[in-house]
Amino acid sequence: MKQFTFSVPESLHGARLDQAIAFYCQDCGQEALLPVTRSKAARAVEKGGVSVTLASGGSPAAVNKSLCVSYGDTITVQLADEPLQRAFAEAIALDIAYEDEDVIVVNKPRGMVVHASNGHESGTLVNALLHQCGGGLSQADDAIRPGIVHRLDKDTSGLIIAAKNDAAHLSLTKQLKTRELGRVYNAVVRGRLPFSEGVLSYPIGRSEVNRQKQAVNYRSGKEAVTEYTVLAQYEAFGTVYSYAELRLKTGRTHQIRVHLSHIGHPIVGDRLYGGFDAKIGEQAQVLHARRLRFIHPKSGETVSVESGLPEYFTAVLAKIGGADEQL
Repeated sequence: MKQFTFSVPESLHGARLDQAIAFYCQDCGQEALLPVTRSKAARAVEKGGVSVTLASGGSPAAVNKSLCVSYGDTITVQLADEPLQRAFAEAIALDIAYEDEDVIVVNKPRGMVVHASNGHESGTLVNALLHQCGGGLSQADDAIRPGIVHRLDKDTSGLIIAAKNDAAHLSLTKQLKTRELGRVYNAVVRGRLPFSEGVLSYPIGRSEVNRQKQAVNYRSGKEAVTEYTVLAQYEAFGTVYSYAELRLKTGRTHQIRVHLSHIGHPIVGDRLYGGFDAKIGEQAQVLHARRLRFIHPKSGETVSVESGLPEYFTAVLAKIGGADEQL
């Protein structure tokens, strides 16, 4: 049995009880210690393992998973021990960009989920990595996401690194925090970016309007910094499009997508953040993790890996630049 107590922050005011528990664990770093999904939180509520003390004093008449919590409410959660779930190996072909006894870098295709989640228990990158590495991935206290150091959204293609042992995982995780693990992306965005080069520095947290999204949040968001360089601009279909390089200085969820949408230049195809463009017809964001740089955990040498643009990406560039002059 595990137990923790927290006070509902402003960002979770009005959320359902099960959502508040799951989101709190994710946003406040509790997830690594106590993996709490929304379904696990709901089970705890249904079994009587959750109590709520209202900010105004007293307790609600009934505690159920759909109870709306308020800022300042105190929630105590007791989690029953559950059998540990583990990811399993699947023979799925991978485009391997770099591999040795400590790390593996894969060029992830668009549409592949990185690790198991609700509705995605197989066919993930982790399933494929376990098969490729013969089960030899770091555990890092997480049997569902062995080896995973950082993530890419399902529909973001490109380079992602995984650790084959715990020492490599620790080294790469530290590099991620100290910004020594460099990640460079390419994207096609709608409109003319304000400068040829720039820095987007806006704090990011969960959206207070749509809990499925991230957003620029000055009250409870965390520091997020993205550098960009415009590589080319095109005019097609009566619209200007920018082809850009983006460099992550922090690693917030959906960071590049949120930053570009916030300044009015969403990534083409990004339905979640306002980038769908019927003229282009892409159903997901045109975003590719093109370059990865890290310090090798064992040798100490700097390793740089690069991938070419995938076919879907070059097809979009051809649509917006093939028949029109570059601006």
